[in-house]
This record gives sequence, structure tokens and C-alpha cells, in this order.
Amino acid sequence: MCSGIDLFNCASKRSWGMGWPLSLFYITALTHRAFSYSPSQLDEAQIALRLKRPSHESALPVPNATHSFWINTPGANPLAKEGSEGELTRDSDICIIGSGITGVSAAYHLAKHFDHRKDSSARQTKVVIVDARDFCSGATGRNGGHLTPNLFLDFEKHQLQHGSDEARRIYALENYTVAELVNLIQTEKLNDAVDFVSGGHVAVYVGEVEVKKAKSDSSAARTAGMDLNEVEWLDKDIMHETYGTPHPGFRYPGHNLWPLKLVTALYNLTVRRNPLRFSLKLHTNTPVTSMRASHNPSRRWELSTPRGSIGCSYVIHATNAYASHLLPHMHGEDGIIPTRSQIIALRADAPPADLTQVSWGSGDEYWFPRPLQDGDKHPLVLLGGGRLSVPGHEYYVSDDSTTNPFIGKLLREFLPGMFPGMYEKGREPEMEWTGIMGFTKLEAPFVGPVVDHSNYYSSLKEYDGQYIAAGYTGHGMPRAYACAEVVATMIVANITGETWTLPNWLPRHYLTTSRDAESLD
Repeated sequence: MCSGIDLFNCASKRSWGMGWPLSLFYITALTHRAFSYSPSQLDEAQIALRLKRPSHESALPVPNATHSFWINTPGANPLAKEGSEGELTRDSDICIIGSGITGVSAAYHLAKHFDHRKDSSARQTKVVIVDARDFCSGATGRNGGHLTPNLFLDFEKHQLQHGSDEARRIYALENYTVAELVNLIQTEKLNDAVDFVSGGHVAVYVGEVEVKKAKSDSSAARTAGMDLNEVEWLDKDIMHETYGTPHPGFRYPGHNLWPLKLVTALYNLTVRRNPLRFSLKLHTNTPVTSMRASHNPSRRWELSTPRGSIGCSYVIHATNAYASHLLPHMHGEDGIIPTRSQIIALRADAPPADLTQVSWGSGDEYWFPRPLQDGDKHPLVLLGGGRLSVPGHEYYVSDDSTTNPFIGKLLREFLPGMFPGMYEKGREPEMEWTGIMGFTKLEAPFVGPVVDHSNYYSSLKEYDGQYIAAGYTGHGMPRAYACAEVVATMIVANITGETWTLPNWLPRHYLTTSRDAESLD
């Protein structure tokens, strides 16, 4: 058997059967065909990230991505081709690159701030969103649909790395994001429009090592003053009786929804803001191929696209895994690493009452049953994960036009093993797709002005007016909305001459200006 760093090397070079890592075969046998990962194996993913290095920055998203349930269900994406033809917006105050949850949330926050200005003589602020593909066709349109904050997982690690206050802020940001989005959904009466389900979340643990770590994180978080009153431990007997799985876990509040529909609703709310104060244009299928300083003295930047150029004074990079396409210094392990995730939509073999409305997470896997549609007897369950089972862990893969057959096989076997009798063995998924996440070595997003730490002070001038919110490490739904708010308020402060203030829920080490090169070693 392998251990420590040697386990990664061993699992990458030795294989069993159809190319599965030997260590995974061992785990699979132990867990009755349900696979999971120990904390040490999750740490090995970090080792893999450092061992594999790219030769160049990320390319643009591929044009022929796999079909996602969220995107390709008929009628799900009315804005898919919005602004892809006709006249291009040539001039704007702020250009946002990327139409996922970060980009559209940034526009929403900008609209709120400029709409609330009391100066009646303030001119209209013009914002344009551009995307290389269809509207919201990146990670947001391909993710697991969970809107659940992480309440304590990895608290001890974060506390050791950053101190107690910073560790608490990591979880505070997620709680803030989820609370704000849930409030918006309820205030705007969007529950049905975004398929919002507030059924709670269960983190299930396979193996004593996982249980010990989870309980230790929970205890440390409580000791540090975090409110975990809504977190409940469920032993094996309760879990089996309640949910039909023989493994213990923690249950706490959580939600799931249709991410693309949420972003569509946010966009529509933004467009309806006071047009005298704020205008928003959207151009899909309009990739930004390069940027340069503008020759127009009233604009800092000129963005080149196949349809022409766009002049603007501020740029928000909301491209997540593809950030290094326009910001070459952000490629590699000290930047944002494209990482491919895989998801299947699998029909359960049990009624909704047996599956309940709970969403789930276990190691690298996450899943939840969708609300029943007309004519359905059994729920459709969306399940993602499995990448830690293959050598390289899908790091530095930016192509979402294909799937990994080994991961697909494991995903097909996961739920029948986790919930005996509730899923038919051998049943094929109704859809299978991939999406590209943006991982970082610190597992923390880059938020704030664009900075090149190899030449810090010069880069502040070189990239003046450019901001970024990206690199959510597979956990964007409870982070992106708040991170987008941060860069939006920074731009507002810059425009209005006001002082930007750090929110009490924002970790300082998320800020690009606080993320010096030494902290990345």
C-alpha cells in the first residue's frame, strides 16, 4: 500500500482493471461500491496540482461544449444568444467579461449602487457584459446547483493557515452570500422561477478518519465562537432509518436551485433598474481576444473582439478558469488552474418521499434530487464529482467538450452503493456533461484589482482600472455573489472618490493586494 506523498505517485503509476487507481479500488471495496476519500487523499490533490504544470496560459472556452441539463433543457436559456448579432456596443464605462454568476452579480451590484446615488445630476453609468459563448454557459451553467454554505469543514486547516479571525470570515462570506440570495429570491418571489428548494443539506462520511476530522473541525469552529446551533450529528442508525444510507453525517441548513435561471433572473432585475442612472448591454458569442491601452483619452482600455473593439474605463474579469487567457501572469499553480468536473443526471428508483429534498455531499461528490416534473414518478438526481479518482485529478483541463469515461463509470456506481435499493444498478444517466472550474493553491478566490505579484507596484499601474473575482475552487455558488459585490463596490468607490471599506465578512487573504508572493510558497 502507499502512504503520504508516495500514495499519489503510486496511485498515478499503478492501476487496476480499466485504469482506476489502485487506492480507489481499495476504497471502493471497503465502502460497498460507494467511493469516497480520506482527508489525506484530498491533500494529495494539492500535491497533484503542484506536480503538473502548464506550458502556457488558458485558451478561450471551446465552442462545442457538452450539453448540460441546466443549459440545454428546452426553454431554460432565453438569453443564450442575446446580443450575438447586430451592432456591437463600442463604448462603455465598465466592461464585464463573463456572463456567469460573477459577471451578472457584479452588474447587479453596480446597478444597485448607482441607482441609489442621491446626486440628481449624476449621469448614466453604462455597463456591457460580453461572453465568449452563450449566456451563462461556463461553470455556473454546469455546476451542481447547490446554494449551501460550508459551515465548518476544514476549519482547523484554515485556522492554522490564516488565524481564527480570517477562518471565521471564510464561513461568514458564505453565510452572507446565501442569506442575501435567499432573501432576494423570496423578496422578488422567484422561488418557482429558479426551482428553489430549501430542504437542508447532509454531509455524509464514509470511514472513521473522515468522521474524526469532521467532528474535530466542528468542535474547533464552536470553540472559536462560530454559531453551529443548526448543525446536527446523525449516527449510522438515524441516517439509515431516515435516508437509507449506512453512513453517519452532519445535517444543517442548505438549498438547491437552477443556477442558470437564478442568473437569468438577476440579469432581468438589473436591466429593469432606473435607465436614467444605469444601462446594461449583453453580447454573447463575443470573445475578448486581447486588451490594450485605449487611444481614446476618455477611456483606459480597448477590448478586441471578432466583431470589433469596445472602449471602457473599467474591466471586471469574471472568467474564472479562463482568466489567464487575458491575464497571462495568472496561469500556473500561483494563479487559477482550470479543473474539469463531471456530472450526471440519473433517475432514482425510489419515490420522492424516500429520497427527501435533502442535498448531499461526501468527499468529492455532491448530489440532490430535483423537484418532480409533470409525468415523473421518480426524481431525477444530479450527481457530480469523481475527479479525485483519476491521475492528475483533471487539473489543467480546460476542455468541456468531452467526458472522462473512468469518472463516468464511477459516478454511475456511486448512488446504488451509497443508497442500497434506491437506485437501479446499471441504469444509464439521462445526461452527462463536464464543466471547467477555477482552482487556486490557497483554495481562495482572487478578489480585487488585477495584480501581478512578480512586479507588484508596476502592475498596479499597468492594470489600472482592471478588477477580478475568480478562482472559487469548485465552491462558487456560495462565494461568487459576495466576491462580485466587493469588486463592484471598489469600482464605485473609485468613480465617486469615496474610500472603500473592507466588509466584516470578507477574508483579507481573498484580496489580490493582500496575496503577496511569499504567502503562496
